[in-house]
Amino acid sequence: MEFKTIDDIVDFAIEKEVEAADFYETAAENEDVKSTAEVLKEYAAEERKHEMMLTNLKNNKTKISEYKFEKIQDIKRSDYLLDLEFQKGMSYMEIMRLAMKREEKAHSLYEKLAQAAENTEQVNVFTILAQEEAKHKNYFETMYDDYMAAQGD
Repeated sequence: MEFKTIDDIVDFAIEKEVEAADFYETAAENEDVKSTAEVLKEYAAEERKHEMMLTNLKNNKTKISEYKFEKIQDIKRSDYLLDLEFQKGMSYMEIMRLAMKREEKAHSLYEKLAQAAENTEQVNVFTILAQEEAKHKNYFETMYDDYMAAQGD
């Protein structure tokens, strides 16, 4: 992947967020269990928020310099899970595992791109994206932990 401009980076990221949201929306539409479909719709909405954040960044409605960088705790729950492919009728726990792994991969991608970036502005954009994915990963891992705790784990 070669990015010549910040817009190239943001366009790439928007594409990835749209792809993720579409995945969750399609999975929700094909899910018969209402509660699981609702969870998938929530995941899609989170990805759409990222898409909007990136669109605002691209359209200069948000400035990189205005972004608040913060340390996001990594529970590392997904680090010990195997990849899953979506299948109709997956359990709530499997859906959360799937979401965690997707966010983990997105976070890793943006961290690698930040390390390979050619200038400070590119590093900042990729770092923002990595942080946002880390937030999602943390959100899903926390939900998973809460669910497992309720099950006695």
